[in-house]
Amino acid sequence: MKYSQANLGRILVVRLEDKDTLHVCVEELAKKEKIERAAVIAIGGADKGSKLVVGPKEGRAEKIEPMVKVLEGVHEIAAVGTIFPDVEGNPKLHMHASCGRSDDTITGCVREGVDIWHIGEVIIFELTGNDASRKVDEETGFELLSV
Repeated sequence: MKYSQANLGRILVVRLEDKDTLHVCVEELAKKEKIERAAVIAIGGADKGSKLVVGPKEGRAEKIEPMVKVLEGVHEIAAVGTIFPDVEGNPKLHMHASCGRSDDTITGCVREGVDIWHIGEVIIFELTGNDASRKVDEETGFELLSV
């Protein structure tokens, strides 16, 4: 385990609109507001056709192949994530969401595109006094948090 300390900065309250793409809007707002690091929570509706990365095809395979699930129908969404700068200094959201419809729930990463269905609420808690960032891990290809 590796860790560092941060302080709480600004808190942004965001209302996403129908058809907005969750990760795109959050990253654009972070860039506009010069937020480099943050904790993020989101709730609302995910539109049909939204995509979640739901895991690798094989957990310990030499080449990691993501599995993508397309949502059939509108789902409720509850999500949590972080923003840290990538190797180019751009704010990069890493967020996992649980999406439910009736008795079924699916959980995954929003990076393939979760589109808002009418209701999207996001709270961004800016983290200051910290230099953590995302760096590409040569072995996995993942952008891992470096503290």
